[in-house]
Amino acid sequence: MNQKSGAARHLSDRGVTEKQGQYLAFIYTYAHMFGRPPAEADMQRHVQVTAPSVHQMIVTLERNVIRRQPGVARSIQILVAPEDLPILNWLGINQS
Repeated sequence: MNQKSGAARHLSDRGVTEKQGQYLAFIYTYAHMFGRPPAEADMQRHVQVTAPSVHQMIVTLERNVIRRQPGVARSIQILVAPEDLPILNWLGINQS
């Protein structure tokens, strides 16, 4: 079994969809690159969806895989081990 399929299985055990996994992968990658979690606007630019869609996804993820401090910007903490996250699919990159 490769790492990606193992990660997908672990996240699906927690009720995380593939799309939610991509948000988690983006949050992790962004925080690793810039030293702080992304703002919702950063996620909106990456995923290319509306601001309400990003906010709803964050609220959904908060149920079991992330934590935020109320009233504190960029306070997302991922509650999943990095090795259990899927690989981030970058927009516009053909992986075949």
